[in-house]
Amino acid sequence: MYTLMVADDHPLFREAIAAVIEAGLPDSRLLEAESLDQALHCAAACAELDLVLLDLGLPDASGLEGLRALRAAHPWLPVAILSADQERRTILAALDLGAVGYIPKSTPRGDLLAALAQLLEGQVYLPPEIMRRPAVPHCPSDRAGMPSPAPRFAELTDKQLEVLLRLSRGASNKVIARELDIAETTVKTHVSAILRKLGVPGRVQAILAAGEADLAALLAERQGPSR
Repeated sequence: MYTLMVADDHPLFREAIAAVIEAGLPDSRLLEAESLDQALHCAAACAELDLVLLDLGLPDASGLEGLRALRAAHPWLPVAILSADQERRTILAALDLGAVGYIPKSTPRGDLLAALAQLLEGQVYLPPEIMRRPAVPHCPSDRAGMPSPAPRFAELTDKQLEVLLRLSRGASNKVIARELDIAETTVKTHVSAILRKLGVPGRVQAILAAGEADLAALLAERQGPSR
């Protein structure tokens, strides 16, 4: 049985989340908080908490302040953002602060349940449609004198680039295995190699690094023109 908490100041939204969890995760328990203060107290009192779904619009926390506070007080606790804000920069900033996932409030019921299942399995969840959007280019003056990020990926094989590209789009290991027609254990092996070669401690950091480069273009350049 899983124990989850939703921290959101809108009762109707909390009820909607409760309905999704009751239907899709019937053996789970849902705790509710309408403020950051309540969420912090609830987390302190519930050692068996498996996942927090945190809104960015709580009345006593602005933006990512709630995430910072929860991570500082309970670094062991997985926190996923559940927000109407769908800006890519917000998503990446949340991941950089330690969020294990980001779920837009517009996510359909079935996709929301799949996202929760993925998070409860210990994987990172990212909104695929948002993560497919190209990053906003940096101002040329901001990049002056800075090395291109591409060399960081030079040691990755083509298959590892394909895996990382899909990771950056929010795909789970199971989805990547299906799309590349390889075993899920092979995906895990590729991910481990990617982390080692990029010198990062986890897949979130690898995804953030991938945001600095156009992996699709790099892969296409390697493979050359299609015949």
